[in-house]
Amino acid sequence: MKLLALDSSGLVASAAVLEDEVLLAEYTVNYKKTHSQTLLPMLDEIARMIELDLSEVDAVAVAAGPGSFTGLRIGSATAKGLGLALGRPVIEVPTLAAMAYGLFGAAGLLCPIMDARRSQVYSGIYRFEQASLVTVRDQEPKAVSELCAELTALPEELTGKGILFLGDGVPAYRDLIDRELALPHTYVPAHGNRQRAAAVGALGEVYYAEGRFVKAEEHVPIYLRKSQAEQQREEALRKQAPLKGMTL
Repeated sequence: MKLLALDSSGLVASAAVLEDEVLLAEYTVNYKKTHSQTLLPMLDEIARMIELDLSEVDAVAVAAGPGSFTGLRIGSATAKGLGLALGRPVIEVPTLAAMAYGLFGAAGLLCPIMDARRSQVYSGIYRFEQASLVTVRDQEPKAVSELCAELTALPEELTGKGILFLGDGVPAYRDLIDRELALPHTYVPAHGNRQRAAAVGALGEVYYAEGRFVKAEEHVPIYLRKSQAEQQREEALRKQAPLKGMTL
């Protein structure tokens, strides 16, 4: 099968094409520009370089979330648009699971973290069991101190081989993790510590074989929580509510 993969869930924009477990091309950028400026030109460049006929694509895999609200909308809209235009399904790949899958076969626990602001991270906990990625704890927003306590409470059979942290939450919270987590842990270096469309595509191939995909029109991003603007609006409405019953 031939698979197109996209990831714009965070600061990185990434696109890739895979065919029968072979990575044909990948284009990844982590530099200032917004994804609306980069994602489609990256796809065009990949298609030109490998002489890709989009009609040959069997499915579109996308990092479905969590992540940046704007980034997820751009990636999902692009995946949905391509799926609708080509009549192909969309494979919804959880962002953090794809990040962990990029370190295929690693020993110990994998803990991707994405900065979710307000001293929180989107985090998941994973490990490899033979050739399969196992979810120890699914992705969710959590305070870093709570994450460290959660990891500390896990049985030694899971934590004994150490914990690998990766993601854009590491630069923001590395010092805090070092202070609060006594378990052996380390941080993935530059080649594997951010989102990659190749990892989304590789895990997408597994999902596709298992029948885990949706019609393009059914795809929606996984936000996990409301945007900051929505939270602020709800807070403002709550503050106004007691005034409604007052008379002057």
